[in-house]
Amino acid sequence: MAQPATAAPSAGTGPLGKPRSPGIVILLSIITLGIYHLYWTYKVFQENKDHTGDGIGGVLALVIALIFGIVNLFLLPNEVGNMYERAGEEPPVSALTGFWNLIPIVGWIIWTIKVQGAMNRYYEARGATRD
Repeated sequence: MAQPATAAPSAGTGPLGKPRSPGIVILLSIITLGIYHLYWTYKVFQENKDHTGDGIGGVLALVIALIFGIVNLFLLPNEVGNMYERAGEEPPVSALTGFWNLIPIVGWIIWTIKVQGAMNRYYEARGATRD
């Protein structure tokens, strides 16, 4: 008896997120004393949710950032990794990526480069372009 075929992982079908320069994200976050980072957090979580239909979205991510921000350092790379897995690809980041933040200052920079870079590669592979 033939086994039923399993469905292929479902990739996101919503609008693609915006690729951003990790260096600009870091620079603007430092210059604005973290205000841009809050905006960035809202935007990337919302774009990922709009694309996949899954995740916490921008508003909840912003609330978490304001109350207990460390959670997002693990949650965002986990959501990005899930996007890759749903597309049938090996995830370049996961919740474990959040542990980079244990290294003072440099860890956050590495984390931002890894997470934003993974989002850029995902969205650009699907046709998104940088402004």
